[in-house]
Amino acid sequence: MEANKIRSKGKQMKSASAEERPDQSGLDVTNRLFFRLFQVGNILHRQTANELGISGVQWAVMGALSRPKATHGMSFSELAEYLVVSRQNLDGVLKRLEREEHVSRVTSDEDRRARRVVLTSKGRQFWEELQPKIHEFYRQAVINLRFDDKVSFLHYMNTLKGDLSTVHLT
Repeated sequence: MEANKIRSKGKQMKSASAEERPDQSGLDVTNRLFFRLFQVGNILHRQTANELGISGVQWAVMGALSRPKATHGMSFSELAEYLVVSRQNLDGVLKRLEREEHVSRVTSDEDRRARRVVLTSKGRQFWEELQPKIHEFYRQAVINLRFDDKVSFLHYMNTLKGDLSTVHLT
């Protein structure tokens, strides 16, 4: 009977220590997942520059400003928050797009002290001319994914995005 107690206690100790240690196979998969996300982001950045002639962030800015909801532009803060980019990164991108006359910072109609970022007519024309290339870029990039795969992937990316925004290490 005493031997059974000792064996039982040993199993409990093993279980407790196993629970305290993260599952190595789960960590390996998670590590590979985040590394693949990093690689995909870098490939996307490189391929947009090579194939479309604009950076991924420029593409995102112009896409955000071309939406019907942004007809009258967006404030700098709204744009930074929408794109989930730093203000410093966004400012540099906007300066490049302003030099190319694709965007402009204009005085807000609602608040004369505020400025809004808008697509210029040249920027809107450039964006419209880019659309066939963008659609072909998308087509080729997801050629091996079925519709259901894309929907599932989008769901998981949205879940990961939400979970990442709640990470707080102490």
